[in-house]
Amino acid sequence: MLIGVPKEIKTLEHRVGLVPSSVKEFTTRGHEVLVETGAGAAINFTDADYVEAGAKIAGDAAAVFEKAEMIVKVKEPQPEECAMLREDQVLFTYLHLAADKPQAKALMESGCIAIAYETVTGRDGRGLPLLEPMSEIAGRLSIVVGADCLQKHKGGTGRLIGGVPGVKPAEVLIIGGGVSGFHAAQMATGLGANVTILEKSNERMRFLDEYFHGRANIVYSNTDTLERAVRKSDLIIGAVLIPGASAPTLISRGMLSQMIPGTVLVDIAIDQGGCFETSKPTTHDEPTYVVDNVVHYCVANMPGAVPLTSALALNHSVLPYALALAEKGWQAALKDVAGFLPGLNVCKGEITHEAVAKSLDLPFNAKPKALAA
Repeated sequence: MLIGVPKEIKTLEHRVGLVPSSVKEFTTRGHEVLVETGAGAAINFTDADYVEAGAKIAGDAAAVFEKAEMIVKVKEPQPEECAMLREDQVLFTYLHLAADKPQAKALMESGCIAIAYETVTGRDGRGLPLLEPMSEIAGRLSIVVGADCLQKHKGGTGRLIGGVPGVKPAEVLIIGGGVSGFHAAQMATGLGANVTILEKSNERMRFLDEYFHGRANIVYSNTDTLERAVRKSDLIIGAVLIPGASAPTLISRGMLSQMIPGTVLVDIAIDQGGCFETSKPTTHDEPTYVVDNVVHYCVANMPGAVPLTSALALNHSVLPYALALAEKGWQAALKDVAGFLPGLNVCKGEITHEAVAKSLDLPFNAKPKALAA
């Protein structure tokens, strides 16, 4: 198979779909890899590194899209990339379609087979193995950027996250105790903050309670506990996820007036529409805005701030699935690899993931003819 790796073009996105070591895994198995020139330059992978791994270098993205049978990316295709996709071409990347109907329609119109990292499930049907590495990074980053935003000249309350002797540390509220929430809590407790995690799953609460062993407050999440917690928090992390679907809105605009002026909201769920009513996507060059004296950080590709770490972590998880697609073909790979089929979001003009279809109010087909073939 001929695999194409274009340069990412989303604003300030420096990750790359395949790093040279991953390319070598394809080429040593007899596959061809075509990499757009400069695709990995921002994280110090040169064209020469890719050539040494067995890849060929293309002058521009158009050449990659024109020749490749499968495109491996990081972020969702931008409109100009969607226009270059063609019928029967496999696209393997993050899509986050539930919050992006124009992209979904563009993928449908292209006739491509679009497989989303974020909806591939674990072999036992649980977990999201291709989303987890980025959730881990986003969770840890949420505390780093949140602590920065708490500085007074950034609009925050002016409270040092870990405090000093005689002065209390910041109150950090983490909504959701999943992968990103857990890693946010690890960072926040490590810095000495007072941490509260709101979670609904009894099983998850038990795990969190045993792990943190008193270093974080584990509280059952409902309307009352949320409303009480936001009033005293300096930093609030939105870390909820419904695979494939739009994130639920947990904090309304009306609740902002109850918060301490300068409170910071970090919405990790923004790429799924966000979990705060006042959230709107931002970029790394302008990451924050203020609504009712509350600072909002809503960067839709948070792990892109540390692209070297992110690209390597993502490749470690994606590579086995991408190799299966190349060696088996997409139909057989989706059927044979446990947990892979839920990754199929769009297939030859049809939405094939139920949560995506419901979020976008589009028709859903669980068994497209092309997959049966």
